[in-house]
Amino acid sequence: MGAVQKPERLHIYQNHHLDSTRWDAYTPRDDDIIISTAYKSGTTWTQSIVRELIVHHLSPWLNPESLPLPDNRSSPWIDARFGDALEVMSERLETQIHRRFLKTHLPLDGLPFFPQVKYMVIGRDARDVFMSLWNHYLGYTDQFYQHLNQSANLIGKTFPRCPESVHLFWRYWITQGWFEWESEGFPFWGNMHHTQTWWNYRYLDNIQFFHYADMLANPRKEIQRMKNFLQIEVSEQVISTIIQKTSFSAMRERAIKRTESERTTFKDGAKGFFFKGTNDRWHGVLSTDELEMYQRTKSLVLTRECASWLEEGWSSFLS
Repeated sequence: MGAVQKPERLHIYQNHHLDSTRWDAYTPRDDDIIISTAYKSGTTWTQSIVRELIVHHLSPWLNPESLPLPDNRSSPWIDARFGDALEVMSERLETQIHRRFLKTHLPLDGLPFFPQVKYMVIGRDARDVFMSLWNHYLGYTDQFYQHLNQSANLIGKTFPRCPESVHLFWRYWITQGWFEWESEGFPFWGNMHHTQTWWNYRYLDNIQFFHYADMLANPRKEIQRMKNFLQIEVSEQVISTIIQKTSFSAMRERAIKRTESERTTFKDGAKGFFFKGTNDRWHGVLSTDELEMYQRTKSLVLTRECASWLEEGWSSFLS
C-alpha cells in the first residue's frame, strides 16, 4: 500500500481580508484545534461549542470565567490581515495554558498542514451562505472599509463597497473569483472552492466535517460527534447545558451585552453580526436564471459527492 497523500500549500492568499503567510508564525501543539470555514457557515457557533467542551472537560481545575468567550484573543483568526501584529498574536498563543482552538477562513491549499492538529471543517449550502454574507457585507461601516483599504500593508486591489442590489452581488459572487485560481466568491474568496480543497482530504484521521444544517437539526448529535473527534469526555447533562448556552439567541444576547466593539465593523454592532442564523432564505429571492448560475458554478468547482454534502449535509449519504 502506498503512502497516504498529505495536503500541500499551493497558493498564497493575500487580499483586503486575508494574509495566509501569517500562519508561518504559528507553532502547533499536539492537541491544537483548528476550525475552518470559508465564511458565514457557523464559525463562531463552532468556536463557542468547542470553548464549552474545553471548559467543562477541565473543570474543576479551570474556572469557566478564565477562558474568555471566543474572540480574536482567545480563539484568533490567524489569517486575518487586519488582526493583531504577529508578535502580539504569537506571544498570546504561547501564554495560553488551556487547549487552544484557532480559526481560519483559508482553503486547505493555502495552509501549512500539521498531522498532530485536529481540523474541524464546517460547511453550508452556498445559497444559504450567500444570504448570510449579503447581510454581513451590507452591514460594514465606513470605518471598516477605511481600515481595510487604507492600511499600508494592503496587497492587491481595494475592497469594493457592497452593491445596493442583492441580485448584482449574487452575479459577482457566484460567477467570479477574487483569486485567479478561483471561480466564485468575489469580492471575498472562494466559498465552494474552500470546501472542495478540504473534502479532497476527508480520509485523513485528523480532519472531520460538520454541516450547518445538521447542527441546526440535531445539535446534540453533532456536539457528540465533536467531542468524540476531539477526544473530550463530558456527560449528557453537560451537552444539554452546551446546547442551551450556544443557541443562536443565547450567543446573540451575550455578544450584545458583552461588547459593542463590533460597531466599528458593523453598523448594528453585534446585532448585525448575529442576524438570523437560519437557512432557506434564498427561496423567493434568487430567480430561476440566478439559480442556473449556481448550478453551472457548482458543477465547475465541486465534485458530485461534495456538492451533495454541501447542499444536504450527512443525510445525503444515508439514502
